[in-house]
Amino acid sequence: MAKIICVLYADPEGGHPNSYARDDIPELQHYPDGQSMPTPHKIDFNPGELLGDVSGALGLRDFLEKQGHTLVVTEDKEGANSVFEKELIDADIVISQPFWPAYLTAERIAKAKKLKLAITAGIGSDHVDLQAAVDKNITVAEVTYCNSISVAEHVVMLILALVRNYVPSYEWVIKKGWNIADCAMRSYDLEGMHVGVVAAGRIGLAVLKRLKPFDVKLHYTDRHRLPEKVEKELGLTFHPNVESMVRVCDVVSINCPLHPQTEHLFNDKLISKMKRGSYLINTARGKICDADAVVHALESGQLAGYAGDVWFPQPAPKDHPWRTMPHHGMTPHVSGTTLSAQARYAAGVREILECWFEKRPIRNEYLIVDGGKLAGTGAYSYTVGDTTKGAK
Repeated sequence: MAKIICVLYADPEGGHPNSYARDDIPELQHYPDGQSMPTPHKIDFNPGELLGDVSGALGLRDFLEKQGHTLVVTEDKEGANSVFEKELIDADIVISQPFWPAYLTAERIAKAKKLKLAITAGIGSDHVDLQAAVDKNITVAEVTYCNSISVAEHVVMLILALVRNYVPSYEWVIKKGWNIADCAMRSYDLEGMHVGVVAAGRIGLAVLKRLKPFDVKLHYTDRHRLPEKVEKELGLTFHPNVESMVRVCDVVSINCPLHPQTEHLFNDKLISKMKRGSYLINTARGKICDADAVVHALESGQLAGYAGDVWFPQPAPKDHPWRTMPHHGMTPHVSGTTLSAQARYAAGVREILECWFEKRPIRNEYLIVDGGKLAGTGAYSYTVGDTTKGAK
């Protein structure tokens, strides 16, 4: 029997909900590219429930405990005395979400002698030292595509919130004001602007498709160029590198994975090449941007706004400079953990576990590391290495 540690975010302050704003969520048959939804044998939850918190336990408790496995669910993940650190010593499987990541550093992996499988309940496995996972022959898997559209929708929302100066305008309402000029003096139309995405994978491409009706000029850069048919259909301009793209864009959305080649990609040097007064959106990973460089650019006016929901480390410390910098639209890491997305990634985690226990192959698109090397989506999207440095 296996010991599984599941690290999830805390329950709501008012307690795990007994009722929800809506009675159901739409039932999707497949993802936009035709990939099938998660296909576990069954699920032990109602889609639309809160599953990503400790009480929700990703709907896994009955499934695992009825088979005799040990399931430890905790939010306590920081430091040597945390529940995660103590329980990791003899764990076979670790499950973690990007929104409350259990950082699997090389040091932690070295202590976890029995660890064979690390599952990301969501997408983005950079909280795992992939080099160490390769070296120790640990399988790393994630639920590819489960929340890509969720994040793409969030990107469009953030772009509009920044360009239209939504957050300060909303704050005037809360303050019972009617300060039209204060609201309007930083508000623009998105129409006609040049918008670019860094990486046009599942999320980046979905962002481009959703922005086309806004009559903007669309750009992208990616190490894997899109088919010519897609470029013509969306009216895309391809750029061979990030530097050439950011020079011409009014809005830039970061949608690439975090790996050693993208770590601190947006630093002082790159941001200085962007158009003055441009907007930067980051729903990928906080460490792709240099935190101080973003603050300096907002203070100087080089950036007109920065928005996103990814930080480093996560959760962000209370004194993180992005909490107080000007002209930002930051949220906690919530873009990919809507109740709709949770139903998909909880089902995907169960599918992965069923495959593991039944000794069936895990879907290739779910694999990041397998057999001592990058595999599946990991081989396409990542470079081997470690981006956990600085994490607790």
